[in-house]
Amino acid sequence: MAALQALKNGLALALVCLLLTSCGFHLKKASNLPDDLKVITLVGDDEKSALFELVEKELIASKVELSQGGKHPELTIHKDRLERQILSLFDNGQVAEYELAYSVSYTLKRPRQKAINQRFELYRNYQDDPDNALAKAKELELLLSEIRKQASRRIVRELSQL
Repeated sequence: MAALQALKNGLALALVCLLLTSCGFHLKKASNLPDDLKVITLVGDDEKSALFELVEKELIASKVELSQGGKHPELTIHKDRLERQILSLFDNGQVAEYELAYSVSYTLKRPRQKAINQRFELYRNYQDDPDNALAKAKELELLLSEIRKQASRRIVRELSQL
């Protein structure tokens, strides 16, 4: 009886593996950038910003060599911007929920080619609770950190398609 159960479990596992491979599922890895973008000069409006540092780490993870100028393509990370808009209010008039809009823009300049300007926005809803202000401030900080990570991954992913 135990052997039959083990056989069923083995067959179920093999079937799941077969289905996952046949549907094209694969784990995400670092983006494959074109050969002309394997060496990049990275500059930014604010080189101390969290987004700039995350893009730098993401490029290094994608096996891109960062140079200090010269004849290499130049990626300029422009100042990111966060806007929040009120979505709903409590009965007493206090804000219950915000929509956060995180705007990112960057420019890719290749030698002897026209500069490519890209811009995108990421949106998140954020529920506020005045009774738990400290916890909500920490939650907002964590949410912004995750948005920045997503933005840095998106920049590198878009570079692989430019």
